Amino acid sequence: MNIQPNPPTAAPANPVVSDLRGYLNSVIVGQTAFVDRLLLVLFADGHVLVEGAPGLAKTKAIATLSQAIACDEKRIQFTPDLLPGDLTGTEVYRPEHGTFTFQRGPLFHSLILADEINRAPAKVQSALLEAMAERQITVGGTTYPLPKLFMVMATQNPIEQEGTYPLPEAQLDRFLMHLRIGYPDPAAEKLILRLVRGEALGEAAPVSVHVTEDGIMAARREAMSVHVSEALEDYMLQLIFATRGTTPLGAALLGKIAYGASPRGTIALDRCTRVHAWMRGASFAAPLDVQAVLHDVLRHRLILTFEAEADGVTKDGLIDELITLVPVS
Repeated sequence: MNIQPNPPTAAPANPVVSDLRGYLNSVIVGQTAFVDRLLLVLFADGHVLVEGAPGLAKTKAIATLSQAIACDEKRIQFTPDLLPGDLTGTEVYRPEHGTFTFQRGPLFHSLILADEINRAPAKVQSALLEAMAERQITVGGTTYPLPKLFMVMATQNPIEQEGTYPLPEAQLDRFLMHLRIGYPDPAAEKLILRLVRGEALGEAAPVSVHVTEDGIMAARREAMSVHVSEALEDYMLQLIFATRGTTPLGAALLGKIAYGASPRGTIALDRCTRVHAWMRGASFAAPLDVQAVLHDVLRHRLILTFEAEADGVTKDGLIDELITLVPVS
């Protein structure tokens, strides 16, 4: 397989990337990998599922990003008593006019934080996922388009499982990436303390970045223009097909994976690879870009067999094995 080698250096990243990355890292301290992935999903025009303990700045990340882009954001707390209309909106009767008026719900915002999405029942989850996939909402026979810039960051709390409604695998597939974030290191947490103290005293730093929605759309077009060679396409396809056990390379995984990645996973891997290369200033994608995003793209798209789970096999460990099995050249 004749794939272009990994470039030793790359050109400076697009100013939109560097400006947003710098500002978010100054506010969301100790989560540089999370910030980079959040920006990647934004530029890839996708949605992201984030799993992490409470208090890791997930809510603050969306609010900070919306301030930098100068767009509106909405946090929705998912609970067992939530109804689909609480997300999409509903028709309200106006007796003074004798007519119904559509009252828009919180999904008609650009950036959505769906907090603890697994605490809401299936009907509510489906309403959100339909809006994510179709970028529109239909109520009472009328279809309403969602904003052109529309991104959902859904969170799951990995600590508590009681009273939750796990997302079906087919619905998880709608998310471009599934991220797992951990605690910051001691130095970062000390800086967090100082920032919070400053905010309490009214010393919060002003928003220093103002990126327009048009700027985001232009950046997306630029990212999608990154070149992917046919050989690199073949490499991505071999990785995906190996998860399905339909190639000789995937034979070693047959007893570990019950269901592999779908074609939507292939599309997601290609899109994320292009954006990752673009974010580091490259004009063409390389194997390092594929491998850098592979875990977050496939983590929620693989279903392990019962035997694999009983043996303690993890999805991340399986993806590590996948990278080893499929040669680059």
